[in-house]
Amino acid sequence: MPPLLVAALAGLASGLALVVGAAVAWFVAVPRWLVAAITAFGAGVLISALAFDLVEEARRTGGFASAMAGFLAGAVVYVLADKALDRLGARSARSRGGSGGSGTGIGIALGALLDGIPETSVQGLGLATSGSLSVAVVAAVIVSNIPEGLSSTADMRRNGRGARSVFLIWGGIAVACTLSAVAGLALLGQAPDAVSSFVTAIAAGAILAMLADTMLPDAYRETKAWTGLLVVLGFFASYGIHELGG
Repeated sequence: MPPLLVAALAGLASGLALVVGAAVAWFVAVPRWLVAAITAFGAGVLISALAFDLVEEARRTGGFASAMAGFLAGAVVYVLADKALDRLGARSARSRGGSGGSGTGIGIALGALLDGIPETSVQGLGLATSGSLSVAVVAAVIVSNIPEGLSSTADMRRNGRGARSVFLIWGGIAVACTLSAVAGLALLGQAPDAVSSFVTAIAAGAILAMLADTMLPDAYRETKAWTGLLVVLGFFASYGIHELGG
């Protein structure tokens, strides 16, 4: 199979996992406690993936400085973009005379976009540099994307966002993930190591900021004292995939 097609399919699978999670949340009456439990589990998966498959890979590729610069840049971009969305949401609510919006859901969707693009570009980059796709990275992304899509969509639906808007958001992110994987193969494979390292670490910074700001607080409201155990189980599962995928 041509490498470009392999990269495109890997990126598409990663993006479609978000759509699958969104579809489950939209068409199935999933209890809020179950959404929260899946969210906490997904957070653990993401923590393991960012530590072992993104930050460490970025450090090995381009060194500590470029990895940490990308890591901080990803967090800063996520936080600033999330604050901008908060301001726009508050202004929109005031203009409608309302008092709320789907801030948490949009925040998780933003995080999925900001981490999904570098994450899938890393898949293409790995294909370009090693000649093979990392099953561990692809599996970890898919496993973590389903609860991201699920929890974000459940929140957006509770706050009155329509199906067309929700699925356009996730469909757009899925397309972006597909194109990003292809770009990672075609462009980043020829880039200097420092650039590849920086791009890889951006995903990790965006993921960690999103977890702290949205996914974990959202999960804790329902799962309470069980949150920590669920996060650890997610980490355990993702690290197992990492080790088995070698």
